[in-house]
Amino acid sequence: MAQEIERKFLVQGDFRAEVCKIQRIIQGYLSSVPERTVRVRVKDGQGFITVKGIGNASGASRYEWEKEIPLSEAEALLALCEPGVIDKRRHLVMAGAHTFEVDEFLGDNAGLIVAEVELGSEDEVFARPAWLGEEVTGQARYYNSALMRCPFKAW
Repeated sequence: MAQEIERKFLVQGDFRAEVCKIQRIIQGYLSSVPERTVRVRVKDGQGFITVKGIGNASGASRYEWEKEIPLSEAEALLALCEPGVIDKRRHLVMAGAHTFEVDEFLGDNAGLIVAEVELGSEDEVFARPAWLGEEVTGQARYYNSALMRCPFKAW
């Protein structure tokens, strides 16, 4: 089984000068229960389906399986998803040996900007850019599946 290990942070400050790539992402959930989320995503014209398990005690590590699917199938599956959609721009930012995925949320989650960094282990050391703010790893309300149900504008 594939383990995803990532830490999540709020963004405070300007990261835009360091962006090397921007992607548009639209995603929905066929299942948003914490024990097994099933996500359908369209990213830059490609379709993906992802299954994630429940996180460990720290919230930094969990099972993840992802497969590319035809765009037409992803679009058809999005129509079957639970109510709510996540619409965001993902900014890829290099910092030391790591790439941060900085998600700038749109729509009902506009105003929320979160950065994630994938790691090889939970205690791996990584460079902390100046714009990296409070750590929110494991805080369920920042999960995309939670933002779909209770968007940032409702906080």
